[in-house]
Amino acid sequence: MKLSVFLLLVVLSLASLLLLNFSKKEKEAFGHKVIYTSKAPKPIGPYSQAILTGNTLYVSGQIAIHPETGSLDTTSIEAETKLVMQNISAVLEQAKMNTAHIVKTTIYLTDLADFKKVNELYATFFKENPPARETVQVAALPKGAHIEISVTAVK
Repeated sequence: MKLSVFLLLVVLSLASLLLLNFSKKEKEAFGHKVIYTSKAPKPIGPYSQAILTGNTLYVSGQIAIHPETGSLDTTSIEAETKLVMQNISAVLEQAKMNTAHIVKTTIYLTDLADFKKVNELYATFFKENPPARETVQVAALPKGAHIEISVTAVK
């Protein structure tokens, strides 16, 4: 009796491992890899910080949340922009990339009057060959943020 229960457990364990391994291989066949780092804010919804597919990294929109505390910094548009770019940089770093790999950004602002201030700080992250970009004004952003930036990077 004990031997048959033991064998059953062994068989079930092996089957589980094979199933988990198959699922991982199946995902890799499509070329998707979830990128996560504790150096950037945890997602606040059902999404990943970034997805790497082939050599292309799609980074979800980042707002000015401090990764250590989870608190939003809205002291100024400059402070928000800097923290957003630091969060993006942390995700890029986890994928073994940096801001030079960014080919496209989308900036969402709740007030286009902040455009000039955002541009000045944004430019410091792209000293040469800045990526393609659009900036749009939106009615609101998650948690009351004033800026959100998403990027696409290619290695």
